[in-house]
Amino acid sequence: MKIVSWNVNGLRAAHKKGFCSWLHASGADVVGVQEVRAQAEQLPDEARSPEGWHTHFVHATRAGYSGVGLFSRLRPDCVETLLGHDDLDCEGRLQVATFGQLTVVNAYFPNGNGKERDNSRIPYKLRFYAVLFDRLKRAHLKGERLLVMGDFNTAHAELDLARPRENRETSGFRPEEREELSRWLAAGWVDTFRHFQPAGGHYSWWSQRGGARERNVGWRIDYVLASPGAMPFVRAAAIHPDVHGSDHCPVSVTMDPKVLGANVVRTAPAAKAPPARKAEKAPVAVKARNTVKVPAAKAPAAKKVPAARKRATTARPRTTP
Repeated sequence: MKIVSWNVNGLRAAHKKGFCSWLHASGADVVGVQEVRAQAEQLPDEARSPEGWHTHFVHATRAGYSGVGLFSRLRPDCVETLLGHDDLDCEGRLQVATFGQLTVVNAYFPNGNGKERDNSRIPYKLRFYAVLFDRLKRAHLKGERLLVMGDFNTAHAELDLARPRENRETSGFRPEEREELSRWLAAGWVDTFRHFQPAGGHYSWWSQRGGARERNVGWRIDYVLASPGAMPFVRAAAIHPDVHGSDHCPVSVTMDPKVLGANVVRTAPAAKAPPARKAEKAPVAVKARNTVKVPAAKAPAAKKVPAARKRATTARPRTTP
C-alpha cells in the first residue's frame, strides 16, 4: 500500500504539467496534496474528480491561497478539517482522513515568512504545529495508527538542507522551528524517510532560481511522520526528485495493507458512465443505443435491445513516481 504527499504549488498549474497522468501512473492508494490554491469548483473536471479516485478538498477563505486535497482509491470513513481555532482553520491547511484503523493527516504547515519575508509569521506557524500536536496527542498515546504527512516548511537538521550556515536566520531553519519538530520526534513520532536513509543530500524542495534543482541545492521540508502504532507497518520511505511539475517533489511511504485492519474494502469508485444519447429514428435493421418507451398510439413499440454494458474501471497502474 503506497501513500504519497506532494506540495503541487497550485493544482491548476500542476494539472497543465501532467499531474493527472502522474496520479494514474503513481501506483498510489492515497495521495495528499498541499497548496492547491483553488476551490474545488475552480479545478478542471479531470483534476477535481479523476476516474477511479475518491477526492476531497479544503480551501482557504482567501482566494488562490493555501488549500489541501486528498485523492484515494479507498473511500475514507470520514474526513475532518478543523482544529477548532478560526484563525488557523480559515487557511484550509488540514485533512484528517480515517481508513479503517489508519488515520492519515494531510497538512500544509504555514511558512514563517510574512509579506516582507520578515519571519513575522513564525509565531502563527509554531501555534499551528502545537495545536495539531495536541489534537493528535490522545490518539497517539493510545497507540493508534497515525500518519502525518505534508509540507512541514521546516528542515529539521543540518543534513536536511544544502546550505545550513547561510540559512540559520531564515524561516524554515530557525532554532524555534526546528525545536518544535524535535518535540514531535521526542514524543515518539518517526521521520520515516530518515529512518531508512540516514545520509544527507536528499531534498524535496528547491528554489526556482539559479538552477538550484539541477545543482541539488535544496531543502528537505516534506515529511511523512508515523506514530509508534503505525511504524511497524511501514516497509519503505522515499523521496521522488525525478517527478517535476512543482518546486517540491513527492515523498512517499509503502505500508503493509494490514495497517487498515480486517474489514476495509479496497475498491475504487465505479467508472462514470457516459451520458445517454437521445434515441433517433432509424431503420428497423439498426439497433438503437438505448431502449426508448414510446406510446403505442403514436408509434409501434420499440424493439427491445440489450442494455449497453457499463465501461469497466481502468485497472490501477503499478508504476511508481
